[in-house]
Amino acid sequence: MTLVFIKLLLAHLIGDFLLQPNKWVLHKEKKKVASKYLYIHVLLHFAVTMLLLWDLSYWKMVVLITVSHYIIDLAKLYSNALFENRSIPFFIDQALHIAVLYCCAFYGNFWQHTLDMLERLDWGLLTAFVFVSFPAGIVMTKLLEKMSDKLEMDHKSLPNAGKYIGIIERIFILIFIILGRWEAIGLLITAKSVFRFNDLKESNSRKLTEYILIGTLLSFGIAIITGLVYTKL
Repeated sequence: MTLVFIKLLLAHLIGDFLLQPNKWVLHKEKKKVASKYLYIHVLLHFAVTMLLLWDLSYWKMVVLITVSHYIIDLAKLYSNALFENRSIPFFIDQALHIAVLYCCAFYGNFWQHTLDMLERLDWGLLTAFVFVSFPAGIVMTKLLEKMSDKLEMDHKSLPNAGKYIGIIERIFILIFIILGRWEAIGLLITAKSVFRFNDLKESNSRKLTEYILIGTLLSFGIAIITGLVYTKL
């Protein structure tokens, strides 16, 4: 049934992203249940799913997926106004769609398959990835707290941009270490240095330069140590 789930997921990705123009999305958000594109979108999902499965015996499951897709999409259209951050209902919507696909694909042995999947999960790897994300960022904030108070930040930047850049770079480093591609870490350092060069040049602040350098080395160091601990233990 794993192949069935993959086909269902592929059909979902094609129907929700490749075959749904932005014009349809805007029309659905405006007209909601009265939008003709909502029904075209749902029927398109049905057609793509049946085409990829290529087996009429699955028609009941596909009908169930199609109906659930309609209900979830409709709920999202009416709940969008409740969220200030529009990405939240989007991710909830996608998570519900995928959950339905998973339940339908493994309905015969749902619990057993889920338990087997959890038993095969690499908990050490999961812990490593979680740590290098937000926890490592908080650790760095605490370590650099006294230094950051001495900086005069007069340049504009996106909210929390530095935090998310740090998370992404640490995740990349962890992946590179697990794959044994140490040279890629050097390329990442070089790329970050190039992007940061103009900012540091324009700021002409030694304190800011030192702060960014310390923060970068600390971020890379935490990710490298985490990767080494995982690979050795």
